[in-house]
Amino acid sequence: MRLLITGSNGFVAGSVIENAKGKWEIHGISKSESLTSESGFYYHCLDLLEDQALITLFDEIRPDAVIHTAAMANIDICQINQEEAEKVNVGITETISRLCQEHSVKLVYCSTDTVFDGIKGDYTETDAPHAVNFYAETKIKAEQIVLSASPGNVVARLALVMGIPVIGQGNSFLADTIGKLKKGVQIPFPANEIRTPIDVITLGRALVELAGNQFCGIIHLSGNTKINRYEMGLEIAKALGYPTDLIISTNSNAMQGRAPRANDASMDNSLARQILKTPMLTLSEGLRLTLNFKN
Repeated sequence: MRLLITGSNGFVAGSVIENAKGKWEIHGISKSESLTSESGFYYHCLDLLEDQALITLFDEIRPDAVIHTAAMANIDICQINQEEAEKVNVGITETISRLCQEHSVKLVYCSTDTVFDGIKGDYTETDAPHAVNFYAETKIKAEQIVLSASPGNVVARLALVMGIPVIGQGNSFLADTIGKLKKGVQIPFPANEIRTPIDVITLGRALVELAGNQFCGIIHLSGNTKINRYEMGLEIAKALGYPTDLIISTNSNAMQGRAPRANDASMDNSLARQILKTPMLTLSEGLRLTLNFKN
């Protein structure tokens, strides 16, 4: 069985690759040089905006499933560069959805908890998304494209992802936090943002499972702990043995020059706990897992 992963040099994709080893023939796509030479992993250097090159590669690989992790994910950059964000987050997803539809391939699309406006919290899969920034707008459009392309597709809404990169550096707030704590640097964490963080190892396992099982539709991949980001920062500092006074409370929506953030984007993970073999974890369990993985 062949698994194609977009954005294969990314933080989430690294965990997907690690957890798919031995179960799939893994093909990865990214624009930069491959960060891994794992056995059973085949790398393809490609700009996903080049439609014809992507079509040709898809025809050559003929995957059985696709996990689409690639995205322009920086919320503030998306707000400023909306045309580019639309091309990457919506346009590429449209092309991949069409190719999967034409080849009868299951698509697992990585969306985000920030598709919600943060007013209600504890969002379920049946709650209607509502964007508070342009990044969220692109992800909502992409979700609709994926679900319309085939009833067999999956939209996996990812909570805030916590962890240490399995491959390469990745965009890991935990790794960045640890680096600053070691230097004794104070770190601002927004107390207004309530999330249900998931560790990157559990997330990788869940995405690989979704690529190979019969589930279709929307699913929320989030942890079992609902917590604001400031309190999360305190828990991380405590767990690692650093002074908690290095964690500073802030309000992300009071910062100038930033796109709006959803205040309470917490998600209900009841469906994931019901249908997945991969267990969803608490914050402390997920932190232990990612810190000790492969050590």
